[in-house]
Amino acid sequence: MTRVAILGCGYVGTELGRQLTDAGHDVVGVRRSESGVESIESAGFAGVQADVTDGDALTAVPDADAVVFAASSGGRGAEAAREVYVEGLKTAIDHFCGRESAPDRVVYTSSTGVYGDHDGEWVDEATPIEPTTPKTEVLAEAERIAVERPAEYGVDGTVARYAGLYGPDRYRLDRYVEGPVTEGYLNMVHRDDAAGAVRYLLESDLARGEAVNVVDDEPVSKWKFADWLADQCGEAEPPKRTIEDRLAAEDLSETVERRLRTSKRVSNEKLRGLDYEFAFPTYREGYRAAVDAYLADDDGTA
Repeated sequence: MTRVAILGCGYVGTELGRQLTDAGHDVVGVRRSESGVESIESAGFAGVQADVTDGDALTAVPDADAVVFAASSGGRGAEAAREVYVEGLKTAIDHFCGRESAPDRVVYTSSTGVYGDHDGEWVDEATPIEPTTPKTEVLAEAERIAVERPAEYGVDGTVARYAGLYGPDRYRLDRYVEGPVTEGYLNMVHRDDAAGAVRYLLESDLARGEAVNVVDDEPVSKWKFADWLADQCGEAEPPKRTIEDRLAAEDLSETVERRLRTSKRVSNEKLRGLDYEFAFPTYREGYRAAVDAYLADDDGTA
C-alpha cells in the first residue's frame, strides 16, 4: 500500500493523513469546503475539495490503493446521517471500486454505539449489534454496506468501530471537573490512537472483511473518571447524579434518554491481539496534556 484517499478528512482523518505521510505513503484528503482543504494542506499532505455524496465530484480524487471513509454528518440527526453514512458510502464505494484502477481495500469508521445497551457488561466483536437510537441504526446499516458492497467488486472492506473520541481541542475536562456528572460508563480512544489503529491495520494488512473495536484498555465509570480528573487538577470531587435524577431535573428527548441508559464496556482484545501498541493506553496518559494545561492556567502561566 502506498496511495491512500481519506474521504471526510476531519478530526481523525487529518491525523491519519499525517501519520501515513510521515510513514512515506502518498495521501490525499477530501473535504467538502475550501477551508477544509486548506486545513488538510496545512497538515502536510494533498487535499481535494469534493462532496463524498457526489460521484461526479469524486472524479477529482486520484486513484488509491486504499480508501478510508471517515466522513461526518456534523452531529445532525438520523436523516443527515443516512445521507452521509449510507448514501454517501454507497456512492464512494461504487465510484472508487468501479474504477479501472480500483482500491484493494475500503475502511469505514463507525462507532461502538452500534452495540446498544448491555447494562454495563463487556462487549466485543462477537457481540451482536443492537443499536438503540435512529442514528446508531444508520451506523449499523452502514457497517453492513462497508463490508458487503466492496465485496461485490472483489474488494475487501474493514469496519473500525471508534469509541468516544478525545484529544487536542476535544478534551471535556471542565465538564467532568465541575459536574454534575451522570452515572454510566465511558469507552474512549485518543485521536492519535483512533488514527494510529487504522494506519496500523492498513500497513499490516490486517482485519480484511472484519470489524475491529478501536477503544483503549480501560473503560471507566463516569464518576470514577470525574473523581480522578478532579484529584489530578487539585479540585474537590464534583457532584454526581443518577440517570433518574437527571431525568427528573431536565426535560430530555426520548433519544437522549435512550442514549443515557445505554451502558456497556467495550473490549479492545481483538485490536491488542493484532499487536497494535497504543500511544495512550488509558485516559490517564491521554488526559495528561489537558491536566497539565489546566494546572498551568490555574497558576496563571498559560
